[in-house]
Amino acid sequence: MSYAFLFPGQGSQQVGMAQALVAQSRAAAAVFEEADDVLGFRLSRLCFEGPEQELMLTANAQPAIVATSIAALRALQDVVDLQPSVALGHSLGEFSALVSVGALRLADALRVVRLRGEAMQEAVPAGVGGMAAIMGLTVEQVDELCRAAIQGTEVLAPANENGGGQVVIAGHVAPLQRALELAKERGGKAIPLKVSAPFHCALMAPAAERLAAALETVAFGSMSAPVIANVDAEPNGDPGRIRDLLVRQVTHRVRWEASVHRVAAQGIAAALEIGHGKVLAGLIRRIAPALKVTPVGSPGDIDVLKEGSHGVR
Repeated sequence: MSYAFLFPGQGSQQVGMAQALVAQSRAAAAVFEEADDVLGFRLSRLCFEGPEQELMLTANAQPAIVATSIAALRALQDVVDLQPSVALGHSLGEFSALVSVGALRLADALRVVRLRGEAMQEAVPAGVGGMAAIMGLTVEQVDELCRAAIQGTEVLAPANENGGGQVVIAGHVAPLQRALELAKERGGKAIPLKVSAPFHCALMAPAAERLAAALETVAFGSMSAPVIANVDAEPNGDPGRIRDLLVRQVTHRVRWEASVHRVAAQGIAAALEIGHGKVLAGLIRRIAPALKVTPVGSPGDIDVLKEGSHGVR
């Protein structure tokens, strides 16, 4: 059977994540040992014990999510011989996807996403930008809504095309507030999001520059399967393109809906959501309900796959 490997992004973090995996899997424990060593602080303790406020900080949440996803992947592959036909991740999850296919070393991924998180947090002063979820309007309608809300040099644009009629927008606070009212007037629903910065829009340009510099020191390896990039929703199997795709992702919208349709178009009927939570499964039910998503985030999830019809090594 062909599988798509899916990896969650920021927002999936929760105190206690991966703790049960690490307790039962030596392969998962080794991931957090490496993370603690690479980052120079106890990321494992922060994930398992909190405090929650510290885990939620972007610079901590990003490496914590990557470590959790790769710990779940290594625990799974330690007992079940499963490899992806294609991999993809939501925003930050693209780094986990690249690790899963051998394009990126775990140590490099952890270092880079730690810096990425710091850079994204520092790119825009607190209170200057924000994000909101718009429901009930098409991507084209949200694009037009953002243009109508902008005055002068203000920034506002779609940041996440999540599918199922949900588009997240990001930019300066003033046009964001105007967009919330316009969305209601045009028959949509608007919900401001509690985020620390306006991600995936032009205001993240300083973060993209810092990420580009960091990625210059990273060597990308050959890929065992293609990774569908967030910025163009196309499968990429060329390591030489990865750096540019990751840098562009910081300031461009996450084309998740189109990425999932790309998976379905390849005839793939099964996917594994690898990491904490089931956010991606919920999105996929609204985009491509025929694509069956199985969670891989706990020892019990792995036992289900191990006891199935898959080859166990």
